[in-house]
Amino acid sequence: MNLPLAQSATITVIDFETTGSVAGYPVEPWQIGLVTLRNGRVEADTAWESLLRIDGTRPFNPRAPGRHAQIRDQLAASPTLTDCLPALTPRLCGVPLAAHNIGTERTILTRAAPLHAFGPWIDTLALVRHAYPTLPSKSLDSVITALRLDARLQTLAPPERAPHDALYDAIACAVLLEHLLALPGWEALPLQSICK
Repeated sequence: MNLPLAQSATITVIDFETTGSVAGYPVEPWQIGLVTLRNGRVEADTAWESLLRIDGTRPFNPRAPGRHAQIRDQLAASPTLTDCLPALTPRLCGVPLAAHNIGTERTILTRAAPLHAFGPWIDTLALVRHAYPTLPSKSLDSVITALRLDARLQTLAPPERAPHDALYDAIACAVLLEHLLALPGWEALPLQSICK
């Protein structure tokens, strides 16, 4: 049986920005970003993003990163994740999904659409731990800098964006995965071998 190679797969890379944990409230997404990696290359023209509705009185964890405090009015008027799912289903179901530390993304999608089968999942954090175990920090922005992927990221990400923006982070994760799949010996890895 021939398994598809990871490098020749079509992979949706996804990122959510969330409210963070606050006692008495579930963690909720306030922004989603995604982009496609096809045949081992990031396709910038597939980038998609949306702010997601958060009630204007709902507290955020004070340490939750991102620009949410400046756009609370926009968030209150944005679509919900459930509103966005019909348009996103072709990009999220039946294809591998990738994220840097998949726990948040997997949990949010499963909670939003429990009857959908999402994945298999590729965790770039786990891949970085395997490929670069001595990096002092495995956070996405630190890994991008340490591996000198900043220039590639800047050619793909909107110029006004920065870490902890969902689209920026999705593109950063895709650039990282693009790099990993091009490492010597990784180009022949079966997709199944890097999925969780």
